[in-house]
Amino acid sequence: AEVAAQLVAPSKGILASDESTGTLGKRLAKAGVENTEANRRDYRELFYTAPGIGAHLSGTIMFKEALTQSTSAGASFVDCLKSQGILPGIKVDEGLEPLESSPQESHTRGMDGLAERCQLYHRQGARFAKWRAALKIGQGLPSAGTIDLNARELAEYAAVCQANSLVPIVE
Repeated sequence: AEVAAQLVAPSKGILASDESTGTLGKRLAKAGVENTEANRRDYRELFYTAPGIGAHLSGTIMFKEALTQSTSAGASFVDCLKSQGILPGIKVDEGLEPLESSPQESHTRGMDGLAERCQLYHRQGARFAKWRAALKIGQGLPSAGTIDLNARELAEYAAVCQANSLVPIVE
């Protein structure tokens, strides 16, 4: 209850910095910067160490690589965020994949091994998790079956997170 209450603190928000290495690499490439672990770390450090950021953020959703990274001064990103009153969170889904029964629709991958990943991420300092489900809306879409599948997966994700001491956020 304490983590959930902190996440919804008045006048604060949650920073979504959970870009995958590929997505962040595309962002860096647009700036002419090579997609290396060091450059991704430097990019994230700009956000996590911005002066006064704790006055505006209650939490930060991180990508698994960022959860184990440290600032150039050697402080872990997790400790850096916590010292500013910001809860570290983690993206636990593994992206979307098309449904065999309806290729124009998708569901979210990542249920296999989720409990073990949640345990690891909690040990690494995460206190909440995010899972994203995306439904295509259009002529006859989403189908009832896709809505049902995604709802069941979201419920299972939430239950697994809670069983492993992470507060689930459903996106």
